[in-house]
Amino acid sequence: MSGHPATFWQSVSEEEKYAPIADVAEIIRNLHELRAPTGLDLEKKKPFTEIEGRLNESRSLTRDDEAYLRQRIGELKASYERLEFPLPQGVIHGDANVGNVLLSREGTPCLIDLDSFCIGPREWDLVQTALFYERFGWHTADEYRTFVNVYGFDIMTWSGYETLAGYREIAMTLWLAEKDSDDAAQEVRKRVSAIRTGGDRRDWAPF
Repeated sequence: MSGHPATFWQSVSEEEKYAPIADVAEIIRNLHELRAPTGLDLEKKKPFTEIEGRLNESRSLTRDDEAYLRQRIGELKASYERLEFPLPQGVIHGDANVGNVLLSREGTPCLIDLDSFCIGPREWDLVQTALFYERFGWHTADEYRTFVNVYGFDIMTWSGYETLAGYREIAMTLWLAEKDSDDAAQEVRKRVSAIRTGGDRRDWAPF
């Protein structure tokens, strides 16, 4: 419109109902089987550009915590550059997790929140489900087993899992650190403390 692109979105449902974990795994697997559309120049994933930008924009970090996270991000970046990915690269959602797969009115799973869609290692779309199970307790062991069986690969058996999981924890925390609220700031402090000390993550609250 007036020289600017416009998009129109159809409402999936009147209620926010998340898909069962088997459907989450299946929709990610189906996405990964697709080839990038011809003529669509998708960006390649640049994880550390994203996370360093968020660190620079954070509102609720102490100087000490910011310095620690900057150092930790540098360590993760060095580790990431040495990784050998077992899955082929291709189209990825970039932020795949149960919170981004909603059921339509007809009960069909729909993948939402496509602003991170890009070309990159498929492991990025698996790490959050593993993290939600292994560290946060947001998925049960049975749910995670179902996810692995349906998708066909267990990222937790790969040596690079810890690097991607460490990145994701910090990325989730820095996303929250951009929010201007007391509750968010308190949660950020709790998360950074756990990251720094290796403390339990099972009291992390989803936002």
